[in-house]
Amino acid sequence: MIAHSDVDAATARVAGEIRRTPVIAVDPGPLAPAERMWLKLELTQHTGSFKARGAFNHVLAARDEGRLPETGVVAASGGNAGLAFAYAAARAGVPAEVFVPETAPAVKVARLRALGASVVQVGTRYAEAQDAATKHAADTGALFCHAYDLPEVCAGQGTLGVEILEQTGGEVDTVLLAVGGGGLMAGVATALDGHARVVGVEPERAPTLERALAAGRPVDVDVSGVAADSLGATRLGEIAFAVATRTEVRPVLVTEEAIVEARRFVWEEYRLAVEHGTATAVAALRSGAYRPSPDERVVIVLCGANTDPSDLH
Repeated sequence: MIAHSDVDAATARVAGEIRRTPVIAVDPGPLAPAERMWLKLELTQHTGSFKARGAFNHVLAARDEGRLPETGVVAASGGNAGLAFAYAAARAGVPAEVFVPETAPAVKVARLRALGASVVQVGTRYAEAQDAATKHAADTGALFCHAYDLPEVCAGQGTLGVEILEQTGGEVDTVLLAVGGGGLMAGVATALDGHARVVGVEPERAPTLERALAAGRPVDVDVSGVAADSLGATRLGEIAFAVATRTEVRPVLVTEEAIVEARRFVWEEYRLAVEHGTATAVAALRSGAYRPSPDERVVIVLCGANTDPSDLH
């Protein structure tokens, strides 16, 4: 579990290391009836996704507490978390080794190597890469960096929620965001607890949050589809489940077709190239899977831009 105090500590720790990403007001009309609507442009964050927030909080906390070894950090990732940990490790002056599935997009693997990370491709699912990374960290003594189920990682993601409250003057009712393993959702829901609700949007073919809430605990799910490269966790994190239960996060599922349409819409309407995983949050509104009330004030988190834009036209 994480608390407001953990998010506050993360906000202080990562100040100066992460970008305060913009929030822009948009016309709700093309998306859904609502009183007001904003886009949180987290795709402009360092390394192209929100993951930099949690990565910096985890690595800097370890450095400040004398827990950051010379062997550096080890992470497992579909791509974005690995990019974030590689960037944070480089800033902290230690090496990074990142385990990714063989199905990881080439654009993300290339960026990992450009950041100086050693890349190891293992298996076809995120879970296989994570198992290999966990063993490697134990063998080498490197700092293990879980993509979404560490308190410092989740608390770091919560700094995004702090910014949303500040940038909207606190006048927000609902925040829509994509859910994979749940680290972003856990952090933002904690930051917004008592201020606004969180709607966690997932592909129908990767329903980790929906299945966990239905079962009363995180359970393994089969994952596939267009957003699997970024929302490819096969099991919701324990921290995310605890926070979702406590704060009553609402799960919403969207189809593959809705995700593809939403991604193209974001490009055509706003000229923003986003990942399919990012477009999942937009798909909830475009498809009607989530229908805000006419007086609702909604923020949509556009959480990542590490994508090949060649198929957007």
